[in-house]
Amino acid sequence: MSGEPITISITRTVDPVRAKEVAAWARAGQDLLSASPGYLGSGWIRPDPESPEWHMLFRFADAESLAAWERSPERAWWVASAQGLVEDAHMERRTGIEGWFDEPSSIEVIESGPVVPPRWKQMVAIFLVFYPLSLGANALFGTLLAGWPLWLRVLVSVLAVTPIMTYLALPLVTRALRPWLHRTRPTVLRVG
Repeated sequence: MSGEPITISITRTVDPVRAKEVAAWARAGQDLLSASPGYLGSGWIRPDPESPEWHMLFRFADAESLAAWERSPERAWWVASAQGLVEDAHMERRTGIEGWFDEPSSIEVIESGPVVPPRWKQMVAIFLVFYPLSLGANALFGTLLAGWPLWLRVLVSVLAVTPIMTYLALPLVTRALRPWLHRTRPTVLRVG
């Protein structure tokens, strides 16, 4: 099997605001790929101009060539440079000539992990939980434990608020904010 050509198909979700940057990033990736031993070709396609999904296909002569590309520092740099620009959604490895044309003889589907919202959205969600809980705990424990040393009042407050925040409040708020946390807008960019 290692002597068969391998086609990789990756579906990526593009942040519409940064579509021009993603197009430049895609061209840089194709330039890096084309310099790799065993590289046979690549391309980007989209279902339609409105779609935030971009599909990349690339092909290597054999498993060893693909593995060398996947371990290369160039690929590591290229993938890391896409942080905040694209999210991997789905990847398939197809062997043989059918990877380009016909139904494949074998497919390996590699699902990515859950989509993580941008840090600023995570911060907003945490603030919406932390501020009211902290305010309430300070009001309650500030009067009940007024004579206690500061470090002990803070310890009691943190011990009381942490489980409420972790197991009750934060899950409720993130569930309520889920559409906003994971929202992507469609893009109108033609790559070519």
